[in-house]
Amino acid sequence: MKLYGWTAGALLFFSTISSAAERATLVHEAAIYLSPDSEAAKLGTAERGRELVILETSRNWIHVEALLGPQRAPDAAFIEEDEDQEKTITGWVQAKGVVSASTANGDKIVFGEAASSEDQASRRGGRKGAAQDAMRLYRRVFDYFPASPLAAEALYRAADIRWQLEKSDVMSRPSARAREAYLREGMNEEWMKQVIKKFPASKWAELAAFHLIDNKLCGDWQGSTKCPDKEADLYEKYAKEHAGSPAAAEALYQAAWRRAALIEMYKSEEQAKKSDEAKNAAIALTQRIIAQYSQQSDWAARAQDLMYLIEQGIPTYGNRAD
Repeated sequence: MKLYGWTAGALLFFSTISSAAERATLVHEAAIYLSPDSEAAKLGTAERGRELVILETSRNWIHVEALLGPQRAPDAAFIEEDEDQEKTITGWVQAKGVVSASTANGDKIVFGEAASSEDQASRRGGRKGAAQDAMRLYRRVFDYFPASPLAAEALYRAADIRWQLEKSDVMSRPSARAREAYLREGMNEEWMKQVIKKFPASKWAELAAFHLIDNKLCGDWQGSTKCPDKEADLYEKYAKEHAGSPAAAEALYQAAWRRAALIEMYKSEEQAKKSDEAKNAAIALTQRIIAQYSQQSDWAARAQDLMYLIEQGIPTYGNRAD
């Protein structure tokens, strides 16, 4: 995956805009016209969440500058390919559906539309580009309403959607099967790190930190015990440093599953002592999950199942595992 970066055109665009200009976004797709008339020439279409710079208003119309880019890009000023250059459009949009920092309950309106778009993205046959719409809209909540009670969650959700889109791309590439993490291009960490920086000690920062582990994981283990051992250490370290995180139970389960995988892997290498150590470590982790996170039924139940398999001598990894 190509790393996203600001283009010279985007930087020039924003540098020429007065700092006093009001910014706004759209909660529905809108046509941009040459003049304030729906019969005028149509210059382009701005999707939900695209940023508009308001130049002037005229009755039910707003004169704007809009920076539009590829639909799949994380934001209007990002590009994926050299030929996918963004473009600036100056024109008129109808005022309905335009939300700015001065709009009453604007944070809730934009967040609500983001949530609706995210729901659309999760549906089979949902609106095309809905995930990207949701990502942009969540980001606008943070950008325009930084003091809102919704700002932290919105920034995390924007980062999470971007992460998942990039992860899908990264894992579809041949390099995803490389054993070592450094042999593949990882997901862009900028937005996740921004969540951690802007909202430290929040549950959203804890979840962002959990995502960052993805970039440190091996691809295909290729039978190497080094990979699951290292990954288990990463998850255990996370659970220790983020004990109050909503992802702590999952982190411990991921560590336990990898310790369980090592049982058979060490046996195949005729390292009986290490196999027994891995078994004991895996059982200890499952017991910890059951004891500490009984209210998080999914992880506690999965830990109970994993412990049962281990105690019954049923392989959880490899050709003999179901």
